[in-house]
Amino acid sequence: MRTLSKKTQYSLRALYSLARSHRAGPRLIVDLAEQESIPKKFLEQILLGLKSAGFVESKKGRHGGYSLARNPSEITLGEVIRRMEGPLAPLPCASETAYRKCDECADAETCGTRMVMREVRDATALILDGTTLADVCARIEQAQGQKADADALMYYI
Repeated sequence: MRTLSKKTQYSLRALYSLARSHRAGPRLIVDLAEQESIPKKFLEQILLGLKSAGFVESKKGRHGGYSLARNPSEITLGEVIRRMEGPLAPLPCASETAYRKCDECADAETCGTRMVMREVRDATALILDGTTLADVCARIEQAQGQKADADALMYYI
Protein backbone atom coordinates (compact mmCIF):
# COMPACT_ATOMS: atom_id res chain seq x y z
CA MET A 1 0.00 0.00 0.00
CA ARG A 2 1.17 3.50 -0.57
CA THR A 3 2.20 5.67 2.32
CA LEU A 4 1.22 9.26 3.01
CA SER A 5 3.70 11.82 1.78
CA LYS A 6 5.57 13.99 4.26
CA LYS A 7 3.54 16.93 2.91
CA THR A 8 0.27 15.20 3.80
CA GLN A 9 1.56 14.13 7.21
CA TYR A 10 2.62 17.71 7.98
CA SER A 11 -0.70 19.01 6.63
CA LEU A 12 -2.62 16.80 9.01
CA ARG A 13 -0.43 17.79 11.96
CA ALA A 14 -0.93 21.48 11.16
CA LEU A 15 -4.68 20.97 10.84
CA TYR A 16 -4.85 19.10 14.17
CA SER A 17 -2.99 21.95 15.83
CA LEU A 18 -5.30 24.55 14.30
CA ALA A 19 -8.30 22.44 15.34
CA ARG A 20 -7.11 22.33 18.96
CA SER A 21 -6.87 26.13 19.01
CA HIS A 22 -9.91 26.72 16.80
CA ARG A 23 -11.65 29.18 19.09
CA ALA A 24 -8.45 31.04 20.05
CA GLY A 25 -8.07 32.87 16.74
CA PRO A 26 -5.39 32.86 14.04
CA ARG A 27 -2.00 31.27 14.65
CA LEU A 28 1.33 32.56 13.38
CA ILE A 29 3.25 30.28 11.03
CA VAL A 30 6.38 30.54 13.16
CA ASP A 31 4.51 29.35 16.27
CA LEU A 32 2.79 26.54 14.41
CA ALA A 33 6.06 25.40 12.82
CA GLU A 34 7.83 25.35 16.16
CA GLN A 35 5.04 23.59 18.05
CA GLU A 36 4.59 20.89 15.40
CA SER A 37 8.29 20.58 14.43
CA ILE A 38 7.58 21.38 10.78
CA PRO A 39 10.15 23.30 8.74
CA LYS A 40 8.80 26.87 8.42
CA LYS A 41 9.35 27.21 4.65
CA PHE A 42 7.64 23.87 4.03
CA LEU A 43 4.75 24.83 6.33
CA GLU A 44 4.27 28.08 4.41
CA GLN A 45 3.77 26.10 1.19
CA ILE A 46 1.50 23.61 2.92
CA LEU A 47 -0.71 26.33 4.41
CA LEU A 48 -1.05 28.04 1.03
CA GLY A 49 -2.23 24.73 -0.44
CA LEU A 50 -4.63 24.16 2.44
CA LYS A 51 -5.94 27.68 1.97
CA SER A 52 -6.59 27.19 -1.74
CA ALA A 53 -8.34 23.91 -0.87
CA GLY A 54 -10.64 25.77 1.55
CA PHE A 55 -9.41 24.12 4.76
CA VAL A 56 -7.75 27.19 6.27
CA GLU A 57 -8.01 30.93 5.98
CA SER A 58 -5.48 33.62 6.66
CA LYS A 59 -5.69 37.04 8.22
CA LYS A 60 -3.07 39.72 7.75
CA GLY A 61 -2.04 42.26 10.31
CA ARG A 62 -1.27 42.48 13.97
CA HIS A 63 -3.57 39.66 15.07
CA GLY A 64 -3.14 37.73 11.85
CA GLY A 65 -2.16 34.21 11.01
CA TYR A 66 -3.89 31.02 9.95
CA SER A 67 -7.04 29.40 11.29
CA LEU A 68 -9.46 26.73 10.15
CA ALA A 69 -11.97 27.90 7.57
CA ARG A 70 -14.62 25.54 8.97
CA ASN A 71 -15.41 23.89 12.26
CA PRO A 72 -13.06 20.97 13.08
CA SER A 73 -16.10 18.66 13.23
CA GLU A 74 -16.84 19.45 9.57
CA ILE A 75 -13.44 18.56 8.07
CA THR A 76 -12.80 14.86 7.47
CA LEU A 77 -9.47 13.17 7.04
CA GLY A 78 -10.79 11.66 3.82
CA GLU A 79 -11.28 15.02 2.15
CA VAL A 80 -7.88 16.28 3.29
CA ILE A 81 -6.03 13.17 2.14
CA ARG A 82 -7.84 13.10 -1.22
CA ARG A 83 -6.93 16.75 -1.77
CA MET A 84 -3.28 16.17 -0.89
CA GLU A 85 -2.71 12.66 -2.30
CA GLY A 86 -5.48 12.03 -4.81
CA PRO A 87 -7.84 9.05 -4.78
CA LEU A 88 -7.81 6.68 -1.81
CA ALA A 89 -7.88 3.53 -3.95
CA PRO A 90 -4.62 1.55 -4.15
CA LEU A 91 -5.25 0.89 -7.87
CA PRO A 92 -6.78 3.21 -10.48
CA CYS A 93 -9.35 0.55 -11.41
CA ALA A 94 -10.63 0.50 -7.81
CA SER A 95 -11.14 4.26 -7.57
CA GLU A 96 -14.54 5.88 -7.18
CA THR A 97 -13.39 9.32 -8.28
CA ALA A 98 -10.60 8.60 -10.77
CA TYR A 99 -11.40 5.21 -12.30
CA ARG A 100 -9.02 4.05 -15.00
CA LYS A 101 -8.86 0.52 -16.39
CA CYS A 102 -5.53 -1.21 -15.79
CA ASP A 103 -3.57 -1.87 -18.99
CA GLU A 104 -2.98 -5.53 -18.08
CA CYS A 105 -6.59 -6.30 -17.20
CA ALA A 106 -8.65 -8.33 -19.66
CA ASP A 107 -11.96 -7.84 -17.80
CA ALA A 108 -12.27 -5.32 -14.96
CA GLU A 109 -15.66 -6.71 -13.88
CA THR A 110 -14.23 -10.17 -13.10
CA CYS A 111 -10.75 -9.17 -11.93
CA GLY A 112 -10.12 -10.64 -8.46
CA THR A 113 -7.46 -8.08 -7.57
CA ARG A 114 -9.82 -5.22 -8.45
CA MET A 115 -12.57 -6.78 -6.33
CA VAL A 116 -10.32 -6.96 -3.28
CA MET A 117 -8.83 -3.49 -3.86
CA ARG A 118 -12.37 -2.06 -4.05
CA GLU A 119 -13.00 -3.53 -0.60
CA VAL A 120 -9.74 -1.98 0.65
CA ARG A 121 -10.76 1.36 -0.84
CA ASP A 122 -14.26 1.16 0.64
CA ALA A 123 -12.97 0.26 4.12
CA THR A 124 -10.37 3.04 3.98
CA ALA A 125 -12.97 5.57 2.82
CA LEU A 126 -15.38 4.48 5.56
CA ILE A 127 -12.78 5.20 8.24
CA LEU A 128 -11.28 8.39 6.76
CA ASP A 129 -14.61 9.92 5.69
CA GLY A 130 -16.06 9.12 9.11
CA THR A 131 -13.21 10.72 11.05
CA THR A 132 -13.05 14.49 11.53
CA LEU A 133 -10.30 16.73 12.83
CA ALA A 134 -12.35 17.08 16.03
CA ASP A 135 -12.44 13.28 16.39
CA VAL A 136 -8.66 13.03 16.08
CA CYS A 137 -8.12 15.86 18.57
CA ALA A 138 -10.36 14.05 21.06
CA ARG A 139 -8.33 10.87 20.57
CA ILE A 140 -5.10 12.80 21.10
CA GLU A 141 -6.42 14.34 24.33
CA GLN A 142 -7.55 10.93 25.57
CA ALA A 143 -4.15 9.36 24.79
CA GLN A 144 -2.33 12.24 26.50
CA GLY A 145 -4.53 11.83 29.57
CA GLN A 146 -3.87 8.10 29.70
CA LYS A 147 -0.14 8.70 29.28
CA ALA A 148 -0.15 11.28 32.08
CA ASP A 149 -2.02 8.85 34.34
CA ALA A 150 0.48 6.08 33.57
CA ASP A 151 3.42 8.43 34.16
CA ALA A 152 1.95 9.53 37.48
CA LEU A 153 1.40 5.92 38.51
CA MET A 154 5.00 5.05 37.66
CA TYR A 155 6.17 7.97 39.81
CA TYR A 156 4.45 6.51 42.86
CA ILE A 157 5.66 2.95 42.32
